[in-house]
Amino acid sequence: MKHKPLSKVTVSEIIAACNVNRKTFYYHFKDIYDLFQWMLEDEAVEVVKQFDIMTDYEEALQFTLHYVENNAHILRCAYDSLGRDGLKQFFYSDFSGIIRTIVCGVEKETDCILDDGFRDFICKFYTEAIAGMLCDLIRDESEGAKDNIIEYLTFLFRETLPDMIKKRGAFSNDGIDKGALRPEGDDRAGQARS
Repeated sequence: MKHKPLSKVTVSEIIAACNVNRKTFYYHFKDIYDLFQWMLEDEAVEVVKQFDIMTDYEEALQFTLHYVENNAHILRCAYDSLGRDGLKQFFYSDFSGIIRTIVCGVEKETDCILDDGFRDFICKFYTEAIAGMLCDLIRDESEGAKDNIIEYLTFLFRETLPDMIKKRGAFSNDGIDKGALRPEGDDRAGQARS
């Protein structure tokens, strides 16, 4: 992608450069975009998954943002070829499991359980936000953007997420409803799951 956009790279060029045959390429990848997805997963997402996300999420964020910064040219080419939504979808599919791990970990730490619908909503909300911010970071070369993202996301995960889960969830071990923390008129059952 140093010489042409991702959308112009052909399988023939890749197999010639890698000295593999076409069948080998298609055995492993369905197309060039699948290869790109694998590259992102192999170089970044699998490394992030090695972190203890509950205690090292700040380091995982730093690694991810450094990866984006160090691979900015390739990611900008992908952005230009796939568009913002296409690249965001790559990030979304990779980070949704990581975000779910964080949310479930905070549920465990706060001893509260969210209903499945709200947990899914929070996971989607944070994943969409992070995927969108990564896309914006690829296009934004301004100094300090990366540090601000780390600082703000760390604050959200450390302070806001636990508070939100405590207010929305039910106690997990004793079955006591936390309904007193819900706004008046909110008639959710909020019963704990066993």
